[in-house]
Amino acid sequence: MEALDVTKRFGATTALSGVTLRIAPGETHALVGRNGAGKSTLVSLLTGLQRPDGGEVRFGGLAAPPVADRVAWRRRVACVFQRSTIIPTLSVAENLYLNRQAGRGPIRWGALRRRAGELLDEYGVGVDPGALAGELGVEQQQLVEIARALSQGARFIILDEPTARLDGPAIERLFARMRALSAAGVTMLFISHHLQEVHAVCDTVTVLRDARHVLTLPVAGIGHDELVAAMTGEAAGLTAAAPRPPVDAAAPAALRLAGLGLDGAYEPLDLEVRAGEIVGVTGSGSSGKVSLAETVGGLRRASTGAIHAGGDPVGPGVPAALEAGIGLVPQDRHREGLVPLLSVAENATMPIADRLGPAGVIVPSRRRAVAEEFIRQYDIRAEGPDAPVASLSGGNAQKVVLARALSTRPRVLVLINPTAGVDVRSKESLLGAVRAAADAGTGVLMVSDELDDLRHCDRVLVMFHGRVTAELQAGWSDTDVVAAVEGVSA
Repeated sequence: MEALDVTKRFGATTALSGVTLRIAPGETHALVGRNGAGKSTLVSLLTGLQRPDGGEVRFGGLAAPPVADRVAWRRRVACVFQRSTIIPTLSVAENLYLNRQAGRGPIRWGALRRRAGELLDEYGVGVDPGALAGELGVEQQQLVEIARALSQGARFIILDEPTARLDGPAIERLFARMRALSAAGVTMLFISHHLQEVHAVCDTVTVLRDARHVLTLPVAGIGHDELVAAMTGEAAGLTAAAPRPPVDAAAPAALRLAGLGLDGAYEPLDLEVRAGEIVGVTGSGSSGKVSLAETVGGLRRASTGAIHAGGDPVGPGVPAALEAGIGLVPQDRHREGLVPLLSVAENATMPIADRLGPAGVIVPSRRRAVAEEFIRQYDIRAEGPDAPVASLSGGNAQKVVLARALSTRPRVLVLINPTAGVDVRSKESLLGAVRAAADAGTGVLMVSDELDDLRHCDRVLVMFHGRVTAELQAGWSDTDVVAAVEGVSA
C-alpha cells in the first residue's frame, strides 16, 4: 500500500498535509500520533471512505478503485475499528457473510453455517458460527472481524486501537495471531497509543503530528522517548507521575463499601477511600474490577452489601449515585459517556442543568459560560461550546466526559480505564485533572489496566477472579503489579 503526498481538507481545517506512507508486503507497520494528528483521516483515505483532495492511494502499484466501488475496496483493504462493526443481534455466520449470505436464490442456512465454521477453523477462531455475535467477548468479536476481512480477499488489514478494550492475556493472544498472519503474508497497519505495543509487535513505525508526516523508521531503531518526542514535539517524560503527599490519616471516608458483592462478578468486599485519596483497582478482564466500579457508579445493582458516600447510604441506580455525590467516567465513552448529537456544552453540563437558570429553565448564556470555563480548565480542544461532541478527537471527547463527572463537585469520582484510546498529551491532561480533584478533597476510585494511570494512585488493589488478592502501596514495581494480576504473587 502506498499513500503518496495525500492531502485532505474539511472546510478551513487541513486534516492531512502532504503525507506519504509506504507499507511493504507482509509488514506490520505502526501508525502513531496524538489525537488530532490525522490518523483517522488517513485511515478514511486508505479504506476509500474519503477521497483525497491531493495525492493518491495505490495498492500493489495500481491506483485505488473509485470510492463508489465498495466491493473492490473490500478486496484490497479491511479495517477492524476500535468501535466494533459486528451486528450483535445477528449470528456469527451472518456477520461473517453479511451481504454475501447467498449467491443466487434463497439463503441456505445450513450451508452458510458450515462455510462460516470452515472459515473460523481456517483462522483458528474458536467460536460457534450459530451463536449470537452480541454474546461474544470483545476479543472474540475482533477475531470474527479479522476473519470476515480476510474472507473477502483483503490481504491488507488496518487495526485501529485493537487493544483498547482488551486485558493483558487477551492482548498477548491478539499479538500471537497478528504474528501468525504476518508470517502468512498478511500486511497490517497497527494504530495504537501504547508505544510498548508498537515495540512488541511492529516492524516499522510512522509518526504523524499536526496533520503532517514526521518520521518513518524501523521500530528497532527508535526508543520510547524518541517516539514521544516525535509525537509531541517536546521532550519525553510526559507519562512520569510526580509523587503525591501522604493522605491525611484523619481524613474522613469519602467512600465506604461494606460487604459489597455482585453474583457472578465479584465476591463481597470491604473498601474505604478517604477524602483526597486516589485508590487504583486493576486485574484481568475476568477479575470483576469493572463490575465493581459500575456498581459504585450506579450502572449495576449489587447483590449484597452497602455503599456509603460521605457517610450517607447510596441507593441503586445512576440518579441515586449522582444525588449522593458520585461522579462516573464509564468504560465506553461512545456508548455510555456521551450523547453524540448534542454539543460540548450540553454534554458537559448535563448533571447541573437545573443550576443553569431559574425554575429549571436553562439560560443559554449561562450554560455557555460554564462550558467555556470547562473547556479552559480541562484543555478541551474544540471549536467552541456549541461544537458537536461527535466532532472531537478521542482524547478531547474523554475530557468532556471527565468535565461532566466533575461538574457536580462530587465527593467520589469513579473512573474506568480513563485514558484508553487517548494520546500522551491528553493522558497527561486527564490524569492532571484527576489529581487536582483529589487535591481538592475528592475521593477517587480508578479502575485501569494502564500502569501509567496507576502510578498516580496512593495505593493499588489487585483483583483476581472476583476477590481482592493484593494491596500495593505507592512505590510498587511493574513486576509486583503484573505478577499479582496474573495470580502468581506471594
